[in-house]
Amino acid sequence: MSLDIDQIALHQMIKRDEQTLELVLRDSLLPSNATVTAMMEELHRVYSAKSKAYGLFNEESKLADALRNCRKGKNDFLAFSHAASARLRDELGKYPFAGGGIVLFGHYRYLAVECLLIAVLSSQNSMRVNEELDISSTHYLDINHADIVARIDLTEWETNPESTRYLTFLRGRVGRKVSDFFMDFLGARVGLDTKAQNRGLLQAVDDYCEEVGLDKNERQNYRQQVSTYCNEQLKSGEEIELAELSNELAPLGEKTFQAFTQEQGYELEESFSADRSTLRQLTKFAGSGGGLTINFDAMPVRRAYFWGPSDGHYDHQRYAA
Repeated sequence: MSLDIDQIALHQMIKRDEQTLELVLRDSLLPSNATVTAMMEELHRVYSAKSKAYGLFNEESKLADALRNCRKGKNDFLAFSHAASARLRDELGKYPFAGGGIVLFGHYRYLAVECLLIAVLSSQNSMRVNEELDISSTHYLDINHADIVARIDLTEWETNPESTRYLTFLRGRVGRKVSDFFMDFLGARVGLDTKAQNRGLLQAVDDYCEEVGLDKNERQNYRQQVSTYCNEQLKSGEEIELAELSNELAPLGEKTFQAFTQEQGYELEESFSADRSTLRQLTKFAGSGGGLTINFDAMPVRRAYFWGPSDGHYDHQRYAA
């Protein structure tokens, strides 16, 4: 991976008490050195490998207005990051779970795409052993568990303003509250529905197999091929490309998979992000109810695990499909 780093601003929000979220602003951009580049490459890699939702700016978005002025040279990137951090602090301060963190604004290019990545990163304590075998405490940015992140495809935004997918963000883990405050800060709304696209893909695969009369084993093998392709795209941080997927699959009957989706009107985009939880349904069955959870692979011979409602233990049974 090779990122062309343009500008990176780093600031900090510190939670002093239940009512106070202090903002500490850096007065210069980060230098473009090997350490900074490695950090941005790791953040880009981790973010790209996660399931994301699409969004677009609202007409009244203050962040979008400030970003346009920055792009036009009316204010510099550091001043833009200062004002944006203050707005982010104000939005985050409305929620009781606000815990502060490192605020990062990264302007970079990857391949032919110009991006702005905005993230709130938490710092963690750890221990290290030096060359003299002494132990000391150290702090590190917990990039692998970053979940307050958004990325704006500046190239798409400026060349195709009607797009519904130039902004991506991670859905929060605290219900919807984390993504809610971040979307308020961005002045954005949800655009292309990633989950709906993935559900439509799964339905199209099942309907395609049914139309040509595949038996249960043949259908599951076909679903496994789709799962393998989609998960490889997810791991590499790439989107599902419908034409590419269709080329990976052997045509069933006289139609390719892509031709079938177009003919039947599934309204699938040419490309869209993979959604891990939805794609899991290609190869696994899961369900719960009455205190019982069932989870097993959808293979001709399966092992099912049954979790009891109270003791946390499980029993299993192997059976033929």
